[in-house]
Amino acid sequence: MSRVAIVTGGARGIGAATVAALAAEGWRVLAVDRGADDPRLPYALASAADLDATVAAANAANAANAANAANAANAANAANAANAAANEAAGEELVRAAVADAGDAGAMAAVVERAEEWGPVEAIVANAGVIAGGVPAWELSQEQEDAVVEVCLRGVMVAARVGIPALLRRPAPRAGRFVATASAASLRGLPGLAAYCAAKAGVSGFVRALGADLRGTGITAAAVSPGSTDTPILAESARLYSLGQAADFAAQQPIERLLDPGEIAAMIAFLCGPGGAAVTGTTISVDGGLSI
Repeated sequence: MSRVAIVTGGARGIGAATVAALAAEGWRVLAVDRGADDPRLPYALASAADLDATVAAANAANAANAANAANAANAANAANAANAAANEAAGEELVRAAVADAGDAGAMAAVVERAEEWGPVEAIVANAGVIAGGVPAWELSQEQEDAVVEVCLRGVMVAARVGIPALLRRPAPRAGRFVATASAASLRGLPGLAAYCAAKAGVSGFVRALGADLRGTGITAAAVSPGSTDTPILAESARLYSLGQAADFAAQQPIERLLDPGEIAAMIAFLCGPGGAAVTGTTISVDGGLSI
């Protein structure tokens, strides 16, 4: 039976890449997103159509991979049973969509229940995030400040509140993963982005404490800290800084390019797997050297 994961903010950017990466490794993934704009924020969030497109792409990739495996098995004259299993996998939808607000505990509890229809949940990826700013902290509207804190920090805390009990429902000795998306902004004081910096620093602090709370359970808690990554949030950051394009942020990173969302997703997938078994209570930078 495939492992089961929940990914918030799964419609685009790092979340969509994480959905694809986990599905490629055979996980069943419930991709969660608000699927609508937030009236408190001045830029477009992912739509329900974006979420559906991410799910469809991941399932199509899985079907193609399974079909290729079946063809290879046929070419090698493998047993009929192996061919049947591969053909069955080719028709299976490993990824499903769920429209829910990551900061709404009731909605997220329903998401967990839906994921458990597949089987015990083994990984929670709390990735949902938004950004706002462009002005000093004291000038940012209360509504925008609330939006950033509620999604970026409260969303992670809600994911733990409803998700950790699901991970603990697995019989001991168990293995489970809680992975959150922090940011290089948690380590730097960025002008005009005080609320975002505070929320992402809160994510790292929360994960440290969560790792301590999970002592002896077999469940780990970690965060990934991306640098400037080619996502809609970075595009909005460029607008807030009156830059011509998001690519202008590349110069601040020693690798002198923007990160691809897939590069962050690869680390998240690693942490969700066996390789993440000894990584807990910490934040790992995947930032092209931005934090050095």
